[in-house]
Amino acid sequence: MKHLFALCLVFTVIFTLHAQDPKKIGVIEHLDEYLPKDITVVNIEGDTVLLSSIIKDKPTVLNFVYYRCPGVCTPLMDGITEVVNLSDMSLGQDYQIVTVSFDYNEDYTLAKKKRNNYSMVVEADGFEDGWLFFTSDSANISKLTNATGFSYKRTGNDFIHTAGLVLISPEGKITRYLNGTYFLPFELKLAVIESSKGIPGPTVNRILQFCYSYDPVGQSYVLNITKVAGILILVIAGLVLFVLTVKPKKRTT
Repeated sequence: MKHLFALCLVFTVIFTLHAQDPKKIGVIEHLDEYLPKDITVVNIEGDTVLLSSIIKDKPTVLNFVYYRCPGVCTPLMDGITEVVNLSDMSLGQDYQIVTVSFDYNEDYTLAKKKRNNYSMVVEADGFEDGWLFFTSDSANISKLTNATGFSYKRTGNDFIHTAGLVLISPEGKITRYLNGTYFLPFELKLAVIESSKGIPGPTVNRILQFCYSYDPVGQSYVLNITKVAGILILVIAGLVLFVLTVKPKKRTT
């Protein structure tokens, strides 16, 4: 029994170290934590505002992009558009969407251009006040991405990064992560309802992310064969060790 406990402890340590690896490109969830209240962003008119003043009225769906992105940002924004159009919730009343560029070289004119592009494809009412686009400086972007656990890496003029949504309660608490670029209306609605009550919810995708790695070339998640094979070897070795440990010894006559 002691050997089995030790094996479980090893798996727990491995998973924890992987999830907390600061060099990993992706998202380290900060559920039940609060965003700093002094983070500032720049709106499409060029005005600097406190993010806390934007999110205080209703549940907020926060997502990170950079507006010149040639890759996963567009599928993410299209996925948001699709779920907004299909949802029976009222954008701007039941919830709001806040899109922030994590590239501090981008200014509010790019945010305004992107906002105008999506205003033509979002069919749901409430886009004007319900989907807000921002930029910011390097210090505030770093503070916001660190607070939400969003990690990325610059490669030349572009970035390697993942895609997803972060649900923020009106009090500024992180309540849910929705990973990927496709979202179900029911999934979003449940996340918004939980966020409105300040209830944090676990993300099943964290388990999947342990076995999958992000491929920046293909702009998608791929199965990490090496990692999965290593886990299987450990499991098999653990089972063998368990069987040998608990197997009753033959009595000598």
